[in-house]
Amino acid sequence: MLLNGSEILVECLREHGVDTIFGYPGGAVLNIYDALYKHQHEIKHYLTSHEQGAAHAADGYARATGKVGVCLATSGPGACNLVTGIATAYMDSVPMIAITGNVGLPYLGKDSFQEVDITGVTMPITKHNFIVKDVTKLADTVRRAFFIARKGRPGPVLIDITKDVTSAVCEYEPQAPIPIQTRIETITEEDVSAACELIRSAKKPFVYVGGGTIISGATDEIVKFIENQDMPVATSAMGIGAIPASHPKSVGMIGMHGTKTANLLANECDLLIAMGARFSDRVATNFSKFAPNAKVLHIDIDPAEVNKNIMTAQSVIGDVREIVKRLNERLAPTKREEWNKTAESYKEEFPIKYHDEDGTLKPQYIMERISALTKGKAIVVTEVGQHQMWACQFIKTEKPRHFLTSGGLGTMGYGLGAAIGAKVGCPDKVVFNIAGDGCFYMNNIELATAVANDIPIIEVVINNHVLGMVRQWQDLFYDARYSNTNLDKATDFIKLAEAYKCLAFNVTKPEEVDDAILKAIESKRPCVINCEIGRDEKVFPMIPAGKGCDDMITLDDYDEMS
Repeated sequence: MLLNGSEILVECLREHGVDTIFGYPGGAVLNIYDALYKHQHEIKHYLTSHEQGAAHAADGYARATGKVGVCLATSGPGACNLVTGIATAYMDSVPMIAITGNVGLPYLGKDSFQEVDITGVTMPITKHNFIVKDVTKLADTVRRAFFIARKGRPGPVLIDITKDVTSAVCEYEPQAPIPIQTRIETITEEDVSAACELIRSAKKPFVYVGGGTIISGATDEIVKFIENQDMPVATSAMGIGAIPASHPKSVGMIGMHGTKTANLLANECDLLIAMGARFSDRVATNFSKFAPNAKVLHIDIDPAEVNKNIMTAQSVIGDVREIVKRLNERLAPTKREEWNKTAESYKEEFPIKYHDEDGTLKPQYIMERISALTKGKAIVVTEVGQHQMWACQFIKTEKPRHFLTSGGLGTMGYGLGAAIGAKVGCPDKVVFNIAGDGCFYMNNIELATAVANDIPIIEVVINNHVLGMVRQWQDLFYDARYSNTNLDKATDFIKLAEAYKCLAFNVTKPEEVDDAILKAIESKRPCVINCEIGRDEKVFPMIPAGKGCDDMITLDDYDEMS
């Protein structure tokens, strides 16, 4: 059938099961929006307040559902406003298609109005990107983009389309999506056998689980593995939810703000098994000091990650779930009682603590109550900063795809858009976004998106009137020189939320927390809960940048220093 480029694009989206797009229109994509108007009952478009919000919403939708997220923007500044969201998705291996318009082919490279080389801009932060200048190549390009976004280690793909292509006409033939095969061809008998031998011979093995295990859907196999092999397990921030927080083998998060137990076990283990993780500097804070007594077994889908930061004794490349399944089939159950006694003693001796004796509102308590009142079943999204780490530490996530955070890029302003996307993708789930006041200033405009589309997300603002994480570093390492980290602005967050037509709660005391959370959940409306906390609250434990586990600062250490 003869269709114009915009209609071909929409048909290709429908081929791939796309029923949701987040975007913002403009001149270069007018034809695409006209085609979307004609298909509005099949593909729901959510108009965000800013293109960056659209990219983050597509990201949150993808993380929460496991599907490919799609966002759409016009040329020039519209396309540029997607860049931070694309980079966020790239760092965290999120499958996303970003579609941008561009000026017509005769105007490319002439500094035309709202022209930018967005493929050049995004080349380092996409799995692949395309500029389509010929309508006859559009359908195949879109199909290839979806295939690339989902295959192997997922990631974002950008499709830039010149405006003349969106109106040009050519023949369109429907096709089924290219099937994605689980990556097993790289899993060799030799590697699996060597991995099994390392595991059998280990007396003190320790498992470190990252975000790749969630992408792979490996939870059940990993739980079976740690139970049969009697091993403690920790997660990165990206891996939260891969192992139920309540599992007796779980020792919490590892790394800079991880539990002392997890970091001590990494320090003492004789075999570190990394699954779907990349040894970022927020986990291996000093590469030369990380797991100094251990052989490292690295299981990952991406061979580029092996020996990049930490040298390995053995690696197995391929789909994590399939690899762990094969390990489970070959390894007989075993007991490591002494090693587990050590893990249990550390958990008992070194719990994550906070001061709650003075009766004031504490951010850790807020996280505990969110966790308790939702029984770990809510989807929790975070911004980036102290509140993010408190959420990692005190919200007990029981299922994969229920804790969404910008782990790689560390994007302030990520959470509200991502929460909207997560709620759209999982309408039956309660969705919280945990924000600091600094992040809230960056993205509160997306509350208008939530209200306009009746998306009942709950925004919890941990409001300490400072850029808390940066201030913490200034306090510890810059002799309390608080350069430009005070946020003593006159903004009334309650009135601001109400101006957006959100339901708003102001919480200043511990006894007000439960009531606000429960009323927000029951309201089924977009809500803002502003929580006023002290500006000197800190995140502990903490391993200073470039230091090792032996240099960890705990709350008790800080009290002695103060």
